[in-house]
Amino acid sequence: MSSSTSTNSPSDHMKKELLDNILNNDTVFRNPWWQQAPLAIDPSIIEQAQAHQNSLTKPQGSLGDIEDIAIRLAGIQQKIKPSIDNVGVYVFAADHGIMEEGVSAFPQAVTAEMLKNFVSGGAAISVLSKNINADLVVVNVGSLADEKELPAVVHRVVNKSSGNIVKEPAMNQQQFEQAMSVGSEMAENARFHHQHLFVGGEMGIGNTSVASALICHFTKNNAADIVGPGTGLDDAGIQHKQQIVDQAIATHKASIHCPEDALICLGGFEIIALVGAYIRAAQLGIAVLVDGFICSAAALAATRLNPEVAPYLFYCHQSAEPGHQAALTALNAKPLLNLQLRLGEGSGAALAVPLFKLAIALHNNMATFAEASVSDTTASETTTSNQDA
Repeated sequence: MSSSTSTNSPSDHMKKELLDNILNNDTVFRNPWWQQAPLAIDPSIIEQAQAHQNSLTKPQGSLGDIEDIAIRLAGIQQKIKPSIDNVGVYVFAADHGIMEEGVSAFPQAVTAEMLKNFVSGGAAISVLSKNINADLVVVNVGSLADEKELPAVVHRVVNKSSGNIVKEPAMNQQQFEQAMSVGSEMAENARFHHQHLFVGGEMGIGNTSVASALICHFTKNNAADIVGPGTGLDDAGIQHKQQIVDQAIATHKASIHCPEDALICLGGFEIIALVGAYIRAAQLGIAVLVDGFICSAAALAATRLNPEVAPYLFYCHQSAEPGHQAALTALNAKPLLNLQLRLGEGSGAALAVPLFKLAIALHNNMATFAEASVSDTTASETTTSNQDA
């Protein structure tokens, strides 16, 4: 009796089955939680907060974007004088299969090493969180780290690493939904602890490549327009990274029929957790501070999944990563700061927290023209009108 053996391994078969499912648009999402509407913002509160700003002892609009922060927070919190009593910083970490393609100047081991650095207080976001009196939560969504060595990290591991998006989807539908749920859980934690600002951060060697692929997809740009040095690549490294990102996009172009598909094919677990956190925070009525390049990729995906979350998202800084502007343009976003940052971790968003606190302090504590017995423009217009008469 003759027999034949297949040259395909079980792993190859599973990859082909998963890719076939996506190519056949088998990713059907029926009434998912992430498409439910955010908490409604009362336009009358916005109007009253604007009127209050206009009554303060300053020329109207003279504090520029600082006024807008206070007014938007008033609408989000549904009270004319909002507050910022507690701030939560949530850093999501994961590893990426695209590292097989040599897209980073740092080795993959750095992801796990930085997890330890976060919780021991040595990372930039750790120092920033302490100095703005924010609670720091570090979440391992899918890294190669040894969980037993990191007891202070919140472990919600979907998989040890995403797939190499040049050759296969980053994950399957179940893993996508699980990563989204991790983000939702952290937003629920923010509500439980009465945190008025949700600061999202990320860590994952190789994730600028993944974020670049997502931004290319959502903005219809080529990799040459988006991909930058990331962790510090030279010109040759950048060119190689651009080629890899273009290859990944080409691999999955026919597979993507909706934003969920894009995240399944091209995403990373920490980016998807951010997407879930941003959407759930909006549903719970919590303002979100968006960091730089990678977090903006998550925000772009979040607004494509659920456009109504947009008013809850505050864009904190302009990254030095060249593709960030394309994401901001697609988001119709104007960042608050431009400090040439390209660290990630949520550092740029954390740096903006004092601005938010000062915006609220000015809005709530400045005297009105009536309280200070200071003449305002209305009085001047009345005087002029009397003289004309």
